[in-house]
Order: sequence, then C-alpha cells, then structure tokens
Amino acid sequence: MSQNNAILYTGKTHTTGGREGHSHSNDNRLDIKLSLPGSQGTGTNPEQLFAAGWSVCFLGAMQRNAQALGVRFPADAAVDAEVDLGNSAENGFFLQARLNVSLPGLDRAVAQSIVERSHQTCPYSKSIRGNVDVTTTLI
Repeated sequence: MSQNNAILYTGKTHTTGGREGHSHSNDNRLDIKLSLPGSQGTGTNPEQLFAAGWSVCFLGAMQRNAQALGVRFPADAAVDAEVDLGNSAENGFFLQARLNVSLPGLDRAVAQSIVERSHQTCPYSKSIRGNVDVTTTLI
C-alpha cells in the first residue's frame, strides 16, 4: 500500500459451507444463511449480496458527484442492481450486471452526467472494470 493511501474501513466476515452455508461479520452485524441461486433455500447468495453492496456504494458515489456539481440530490433516488451469474463453454463462470438508476426531478442530462461520473468513481464499479460487462441505464 502506498503511503498516500488510507484505509477507511475493513469489512471482515467468516463463511463456512460455501453456497449452502453461513456467513457472519466479526462485529455480528451481518449474520446470514446462504443458499444456491434459484434454489428453494431460505438464504441469500453472493450475487444478491454483491448487487446490494454495489447499489449502496453507487448511491453514495452519486451523492458525492451531485454535490460536486452543485446539484441537490433527490431523497428518493434509487439503484436497482442486477447481477447475473453465467457460464460459458469458453471461459467458465462469469458475472454480468445492470444498474438501473432513478434520479427523479433532475434534468435528464444532469442525471446522466451524475450516473456516468459515478460509474467512474464508485469503488465497486472500479474494481470490476474490464472484468464484468456492465450496463448503466437512467430510468
């Protein structure tokens, strides 16, 4: 790590049993049962968890970018994240995703600018850039 970087937070979890297991955080704020995607199990799955985390992070990035542009961020802004788990004969398992963003009350061009800037600054978006096909749509 560069001396100019500062770690702001470290999330810590302990997981057992894989996709049909259990995961909890070291502070016990997160305690979840895991199930295979599409199964009859009662737990969640990594794709849902990633979609939830990414949508929260993306909303935060949009708030910061709106502020930087001097735009009042709508209280009812929302991100619907969809994360697909796929499998290809050539490359094996992969993820692809869609972020459907609602910024009610904002001029469409301004809202689109906020979405584009946020996709460049959101840590989740940055971490998967070049590895996951992502579509962002302003709805």
